[in-house]
Amino acid sequence: MEARDILKLIPHRYPFALVDRVLDHKPFDWIKARKNVTINEPFFTGHFPGQPVMPGVKMIEAMAQVSGILALLSLNPDLADHPEQNDDAFFVLAGVDKARFRKLVIPGDQLHMHMQVIVKKSTLWKVAGEIDVDGQCVAQATILISKGGDV
Repeated sequence: MEARDILKLIPHRYPFALVDRVLDHKPFDWIKARKNVTINEPFFTGHFPGQPVMPGVKMIEAMAQVSGILALLSLNPDLADHPEQNDDAFFVLAGVDKARFRKLVIPGDQLHMHMQVIVKKSTLWKVAGEIDVDGQCVAQATILISKGGDV
């Protein structure tokens, strides 16, 4: 699933669209996705001048967006081939646990996100995962997402 398809699926837009590609997924189980980090990201102007570092909160948000995509594709498998058929359903970040940041992310890095469903209960999903850059873990977290903001 490419960026243009992802934009049909989730409501996020620049500068908050943080998923460039869905590489693979297994409904109700796991998803792998990618985000290319460029010097053009607006947060780099202030984080930090002269030494750009991707904020941890942006990595958490990217993990939440990937988790929401997995939930949408699980609930409606046809969206993988026809994302334009999304009925405006979306998921929001409802909680974060066990977040750890292991290494700085800088312009030019490619984030590989792998998220795994831990629990699905009604409209809430608990998903755990990590972000790798060049095979090294840079961030880990457990994410709670909620359909349409039903927190």
